[in-house]
Amino acid sequence: MIQLLLLVLVAEASVVAVLLFKTPLRKLAVLGIDRLKRGRRALVAVKTVAGVVLALLASTLYSMAEVSGRATDPDSGGGLTPTDQVLFSRHLLEASLMVIDRLHQYIRDLRAFKKNLEAVSKHNKMLEEAKHGISEETKKYQEDIATLNKEMKKLKLQVQEKTEEVHVAEDKALAIQKQSEGLLIEYDRLLEDNQHLRIQLQSIDLKLSSSS
Repeated sequence: MIQLLLLVLVAEASVVAVLLFKTPLRKLAVLGIDRLKRGRRALVAVKTVAGVVLALLASTLYSMAEVSGRATDPDSGGGLTPTDQVLFSRHLLEASLMVIDRLHQYIRDLRAFKKNLEAVSKHNKMLEEAKHGISEETKKYQEDIATLNKEMKKLKLQVQEKTEEVHVAEDKALAIQKQSEGLLIEYDRLLEDNQHLRIQLQSIDLKLSSSS
């Protein structure tokens, strides 16, 4: 009986070692424990609540300490009785199974946490890429706006130059108009003078013709 329990303990210790180290066998061990937990005839009916399992583990370790204390007690003969050996092996078996259960649960929680962390990291990466894309697009828009502002400044300068040219042309046209008005007045005066001269010439001709 003791040898069988020792074999079971060695097997459990091997499972614990497999669960502790990240090896290809750990995934198989986790899958196997998952199937055992889902089965109707599980090897050990252990509650999955962490507090209860830890309390049971503490109680089992305390019972093991009591059995070991009786073994070292001089009044008890300084050795383990067959009953104590069976109890000690049973408690050790239960403790090993609880440790395996906790390790299995922690590994599953760790995997779920890693998956959530990967999902969050992926989401953050997508947000960063989107933010970077928006920044690039905003930068491009800002460059386009700066280019348009330069073009607007050039157009404003051109409009200002054209406006000044129009003002100069208007001033020239006004000066020409005034000059033309002066010339017209002078022309009218010359016409009147010419008319007076003709009249005078005609009167002189009449006087000359009458005197002859």
